[in-house]
Amino acid sequence: MENLSDNKIIEMYRDLLVELKNRNLIRSNNLIGDWDEKLAINFYNENHQLPNLEAVRVGAKNVDAINRDFERYSIKTTTTKMTGVFNGLNDVNSEQPQKQKLEYVIIVVLNKDLSLKAIYELDWHNFLALKKWNSSKKSWYLTVTKELKRKAKILYDTEIQCI
Repeated sequence: MENLSDNKIIEMYRDLLVELKNRNLIRSNNLIGDWDEKLAINFYNENHQLPNLEAVRVGAKNVDAINRDFERYSIKTTTTKMTGVFNGLNDVNSEQPQKQKLEYVIIVVLNKDLSLKAIYELDWHNFLALKKWNSSKKSWYLTVTKELKRKAKILYDTEIQCI
């Protein structure tokens, strides 16, 4: 591939996105975000100890999946320690009570080669306790720390025994 032109690489990426959509492996052009949602939903649906999840429509605010009881899940991925941001929550200095936007957050941790490293689940209460403010993006995020792992339901982790 190193002998291919930049334009040819971009064409290959475009063609790959089309094929991934045709196979229903992704739903938008957000390759990693869509892939982590699919990984998480498949993981839940293949494990009889977990509720079955269904993806919500692309563009839904704050929520990526729901279960049969209509509990809402936000799914975030990281290849580092910091997740993507959670939009639609009160600003850091807001005095308004935070309206509950979801019941659970699923954190999918990928290795640098994009293989699955871990899946953690946080309930709304623990999400609120652990969220951090990103002042440049003016939104909240999570950091995968020892404290988060202690408070989370550890569904999968290559470094420890899980469910």
